Amino acid sequence: MRSILRKSMAGAAFLVLAGAAMAQDADWYRHREERFREEHWRGRVFAEVKEDLNHVQTTTFGGRDEFRLVRTKQQLDELQGDLAARRYNEPKLDQVIASLQKVVVDNRMSPRDRDILNEDLEHLRDYRSHHEGWEH
Repeated sequence: MRSILRKSMAGAAFLVLAGAAMAQDADWYRHREERFREEHWRGRVFAEVKEDLNHVQTTTFGGRDEFRLVRTKQQLDELQGDLAARRYNEPKLDQVIASLQKVVVDNRMSPRDRDILNEDLEHLRDYRSHHEGWEH
């Protein structure tokens, strides 16, 4: 009898935690949609991409997936540093785009997260083409 009770309690606890995780995930996606609703994100494009990478990293299982994410975020930080110093560095931007493309192609993630990172790639490519008119 105790064994059945323990298993029932463990199952209920698991369901509560899984439900909380799913609700938190839904909140993150809703928040992201709000962040990109207006054009204000353009001035924060690199911070927005990094937030998306951080989200994907929370669902990563390690190994090469983790390495690609960390490397892409490092390159993004370097690029942001150059831009903060008023240096536009297109080769670094191209490195970030190439690294993010590898994350999209090679990492294990949900289709929804893959779509988000593909949107980020488009934003970065758009920035490369029209960076003169974008805020920093």
